[in-house]
Amino acid sequence: MIASLRGRLISKKPERLIIDVHGVGYSVHVPLTLLSNLPDERTEIFLYIHTHVREDTLQLFGFQAEDEKKIFTTLIGISGIGPRTALNLLSTIPPDQFYSAINSEDVDVLCKVPGLGKKTAHRLILELKEKLPSFTEKKNTVYDDTLSALVNLGYKKNIAQDALEKAYASSGAGETADIESLLREALKYLTKDK
Repeated sequence: MIASLRGRLISKKPERLIIDVHGVGYSVHVPLTLLSNLPDERTEIFLYIHTHVREDTLQLFGFQAEDEKKIFTTLIGISGIGPRTALNLLSTIPPDQFYSAINSEDVDVLCKVPGLGKKTAHRLILELKEKLPSFTEKKNTVYDDTLSALVNLGYKKNIAQDALEKAYASSGAGETADIESLLREALKYLTKDK
């Protein structure tokens, strides 16, 4: 089973790339959002891969982040959700908004996905609520740890909180936010005010 690919980007077309790995060209289906983040052709790239095998076909699906791959594999594990629908979902809704929609049971956000109706959206929420990690819990842990680091550096708690909120907003920090990047971003705001 192929879990990742590192190679030269030979061709990029909507929803499909060709990646040359030591002379072998792999056709990889990707979310539309990935295309805008890709470098020029003939440049080396790395993707996390899900190998999807059925009786009559073998397909590769590629993602920039492990969280996207986790969402994809969880979605296709749900009855009635195939790879195409899962890819449409990742093309339409960023992972942090997806986690948020599941946690807040926001059917309207999920219904923005082409081919996903209210009935399926309700079923997704019901089935995924327990399977996916809570974005809110993850954000709170990272937020609390970063706030603690700022306070330990000598900043007053209320000033540190304000800078941290700005850091979250400006960096687009989603589920991939880590303490180091948030701390760096918050310190920019704190030093700018001096």
